[in-house]
Amino acid sequence: MIAAAAVLVAATGVFGFFVVSDMIQENRLEAELDEINAMVNAENIDLDAVYERLDTTVTGGDYAVVETAVKSYLRDSFDNSVRIAEILNDERITGILTAENYEADGKAFEQTKKYITETRTELETLKSDYSAFFTEEKAMSYINDKGLDSYYTDLYKDRYIGDLEAAGSDKTVENSIDEIINTLNISEDVINYLAENQSSWQLSGGSIVFDSEEQSAEYDRLIAGLSGGAET
Repeated sequence: MIAAAAVLVAATGVFGFFVVSDMIQENRLEAELDEINAMVNAENIDLDAVYERLDTTVTGGDYAVVETAVKSYLRDSFDNSVRIAEILNDERITGILTAENYEADGKAFEQTKKYITETRTELETLKSDYSAFFTEEKAMSYINDKGLDSYYTDLYKDRYIGDLEAAGSDKTVENSIDEIINTLNISEDVINYLAENQSSWQLSGGSIVFDSEEQSAEYDRLIAGLSGGAET
C-alpha cells in the first residue's frame, strides 16, 4: 500500500507539472500575441519589428506548432494588408489624370494603361485574399495538417484565431478597394478616350484643349464620373 501510494503521489506530481507547464506555455503565447496585436495597431507601425516577432517562437512542443501556425496566418494576413495599404496610398493613382502625366506619357499612354491594368488586377486579387482570411477554411488550413491533438487545434481556433465572422463583418477595407478600382476604371475610360483622339487635343498652360466643343464635353462627362473631379 505504501508503495502504491508513493506511485500515486509521484504520478500526481508529474501530472501537476504538465498542467502547470501547459498553463505557462499558453500564457506565454497569449502574451506574445497580445504584444504583436499592439504593435500592429500602433499609430506608427514598425514593420521590421512586427516581422521579427512573427518569425520567432517563444513556446515549445505542440504549443510551438500552434504558435507557428498562428503566426503564419497572421504574417500572410499582415502581408496582404500592407500591400493593400501601399496601393491605396499610391500617388500614381491620383496622378493619372493630371497634366503632368498627360505630358509624360501621352498621347498613346502605353505605360499608364499598363499601370491601370496591373494595379486593378492586383487589387482584385488582394481583395479576394483579404476576404478569405476571415473564413474558417482559410484560417484552419494553417494547422489542420500538423497532426495535433484536437485540444491544440481547438485552442488555435477558439482562443487565438477568434471570431472570424465578427472580424470579417467590417467591410471598410473591401469598400476602399472598390473605390480605388472604380477610380481606375473611370481613369481608364478617360485615358482610352484621349489615346483614341490623339490628334484632337493638346496641352496649353497646364490644361487640356480639344479641337471641338463636342470632344471637350465628352471628356468632361468622363471626368465627372470621378468623385471630386480631376486636376487637368
